[in-house]
Amino acid sequence: MNNMKVYAFVGPSGTGKSYRAQMVASENNINFIIDDGLFIKDNEIIAGESAKKAPTKIETVKKALFIQKEQREEMKKAIKQYKPERILILGTSDGMVQKIAQNLNLPPIEKIIYIQEIATPQEIQEARRSRVTEGKHVIPVPTFEIKKDFSGYILDPLQIFKFKGRGAKPYISEKSIIRPTFSYMGNFTISDTVFRQLTEYLAKREKAIFRVLKTRVENYGEGPSIYLEVMVEYGYNVIDAVENFKAKVIREIEKQTTMNVKSMDIVIKGIHMPEQERKE
Repeated sequence: MNNMKVYAFVGPSGTGKSYRAQMVASENNINFIIDDGLFIKDNEIIAGESAKKAPTKIETVKKALFIQKEQREEMKKAIKQYKPERILILGTSDGMVQKIAQNLNLPPIEKIIYIQEIATPQEIQEARRSRVTEGKHVIPVPTFEIKKDFSGYILDPLQIFKFKGRGAKPYISEKSIIRPTFSYMGNFTISDTVFRQLTEYLAKREKAIFRVLKTRVENYGEGPSIYLEVMVEYGYNVIDAVENFKAKVIREIEKQTTMNVKSMDIVIKGIHMPEQERKE
């Protein structure tokens, strides 16, 4: 690690550090970022667990500083494995980034970059407004990287067009907007009824599904498990019809609620014959 150069990006909480982290890293030829307990290489999380998942602000600070031995050792192991030439540490103060570097046995910080050097006062003010009034936080990785860990807390993927230099083609850097567990905006719960209603609504719009006979939903907090018994319409390929319907339900639930569907089982209980209605 002696040849490693350590940089820091410092700014008060909610001023837009994570939003601009990739840009600062790129401008300083840095591929590795340490942000809120995560070790990020380019757009991929390679180690750690986001401090934003902690239940309280105190636990969040502990995770961000790598106070716990197990978390600290995991990060040290990853750094040793990837051997980064440069690392960017994000923090709210000089003391915080220096403490992170010390806890992870990193070399002294070579350069500290401050948010005021990167963002205008207006941009910082808008970032703080979004944090205070909406409880929004940014994680500098694409949504698919954190979707599993933040089931139910992801608010929106954020795509930003960037330019590497004059005349160069723009590229897209995706980040994720989340509302952390400890958010002062309050806790929320999605009732099992919501998943049931979404599933049954989609079934009514599916031509291959004649009727839903039974719906059972079990929600474990990280996402629902759905059990469905249906009667299908005669004339459709049963396997294809049910698989397409299943994919549609999962896609729509995850889109509408940001919860991961843990499992979805569909049992076909019968086939509806059109002539049955005529005889009846």
